[in-house]
Amino acid sequence: MTKGNDTKITDELYAYVLAHNPPLDPVQRELVDTTWARFPDRAGMQSAEEQGPLLAFLVRLTGARHIVEVGTFTGFSALSMARALPADGTLIACDVSEAWTAYGREAWTKAGVADRIDLRIAPALDTLRAMPAEPHIDFAYLDADKGNYIAYWEELVPRLRPGGVIATDNTLFHGGVVDPQATGGAAAIREFNDHVVADPRMDSVLLTVADGLTLSRRK
Repeated sequence: MTKGNDTKITDELYAYVLAHNPPLDPVQRELVDTTWARFPDRAGMQSAEEQGPLLAFLVRLTGARHIVEVGTFTGFSALSMARALPADGTLIACDVSEAWTAYGREAWTKAGVADRIDLRIAPALDTLRAMPAEPHIDFAYLDADKGNYIAYWEELVPRLRPGGVIATDNTLFHGGVVDPQATGGAAAIREFNDHVVADPRMDSVLLTVADGLTLSRRK
């Protein structure tokens, strides 16, 4: 095995990357900063700053009009994707916390995209299973409890249109996926990654973006 790149992401290099990506708009910046201020012990659940522009890019690239997000937290990723939707596009955001998503609701209203986001406070599996069974989803973002990743995947894939994309976050799980003795979230992600790579319905690539991002396209 030969690695083609050994670039170390230092703080200086990370700042350079952010400076050469689309900047966060004022509402996104405020939401990111507020999340770190209000939930310092939980803010790592927020999608990495560079993932906001990337998700928006993917929404535009796929021409998505109907998005499903599993795991919303304080709403940064949903805001980023909703910004990229056409005016009549919809994003169903699945979460179980009114407290966390309240910050998202406020930001979505400030950004003028609240009418594009349908927040559903309930176990995400219940929300997904209540959706139409036929393919209708253009883009999905999966960033929730790791133990249910495979279950979420199995609800999303049949509902994904041909050519539709699932972006799955945390698929390196802080490097824990390489440990065959891993437990907890790392073990769940190891199992999920094996499940994804073996799924004949999808083309998938695992990228070293943030904590690992897997992009999967429905054949």
